[in-house]
Amino acid sequence: MSPENWGQLVTALLAATAVAATLAWTRSGRDVWTPATLVLLAAAAGVAATPAAVDGGGRATTALLVVLGGAAAVLGGGPVTARLFAVVDRPRADGATTTTQGAGSVLRGGTWIGVLERAAVYASLVAGWPEGIAVVLAVKAFGRYPELRAAEDGVRTGAAERFIIGTFASVLWAGACAAVVVLAQ
Repeated sequence: MSPENWGQLVTALLAATAVAATLAWTRSGRDVWTPATLVLLAAAAGVAATPAAVDGGGRATTALLVVLGGAAAVLGGGPVTARLFAVVDRPRADGATTTTQGAGSVLRGGTWIGVLERAAVYASLVAGWPEGIAVVLAVKAFGRYPELRAAEDGVRTGAAERFIIGTFASVLWAGACAAVVVLAQ
């Protein structure tokens, strides 16, 4: 395959990832489209990393690639993080609840904060400024500190765990989307 064909394939896979990520936000699509989003992003990463050269095909195609990667980063991270929380929060074998289940009520606005966090992480990585991740995480930590500190003792540990798990999942997803775009350029 030519470098142009590799670039077209990466673009098509990122477009499919963005569509699957959008569908994963629906209640009925969460179980099907969230795993599909993960598989499509992994396929895009594999295709972008395989050849010695990938040709995006010019400025317009590169811009499209950046937009599709951004859409996948922003839209896909929410369902992926929610799916991870579903695994973490499932009841234990003895019927007891986990410490993160009640913590969701303490950390309100997590969906919108996650969207902005993923957009900022993605933009800083694609722009070649990885230090931006430290800025984003510092702003998020300072913004959430009062809520984490004010939580009751039993919920505080769960809220801190939920904050860390959600942040890592969100940042890793945005970083993976940015890596596909950077590899394809």
